[in-house]
Amino acid sequence: MYKHLLIATDGSELSQKGVAHGLALAKGLGAAVTFVNVSEPFPILAWGGAMSGYVAGDELANYEENARQYARDVLEKCKASADEAGLRSKGMHIENRTPAEAILDVARTDACDLIVMASHGRRGLGRLLLGSQTAEVLSLTEIPVLVVR
Repeated sequence: MYKHLLIATDGSELSQKGVAHGLALAKGLGAAVTFVNVSEPFPILAWGGAMSGYVAGDELANYEENARQYARDVLEKCKASADEAGLRSKGMHIENRTPAEAILDVARTDACDLIVMASHGRRGLGRLLLGSQTAEVLSLTEIPVLVVR
């Protein structure tokens, strides 16, 4: 049925449930897996004040390096879990994009036929304030999405 799963992860405890569920599904199907971790752009509000060019430049470099290291750690754990399950997998870190946008782009370019991702399932004001990358993926994708709670 599904041959190539994209599993989105931000490294959180909740997203680990999505990773575990996606790996179990991939193992049952004999599917390949692509793990995706996304670093959002540096917050623009940090660019203020008289010395902002210098301070923000340093903060930007720190932000990007920390995001890269975090993504390496998250993706290495995912890859180890996939290896343990005997699955073909690869990890991708996408920088300076919104998660939904990056997930959809990778799913298209890597010909994934299922996206697996976790969601808090917030509604109302909580969803409005926090945003929902899962909801955005669901509204824009052309391929199936498995949402894990």
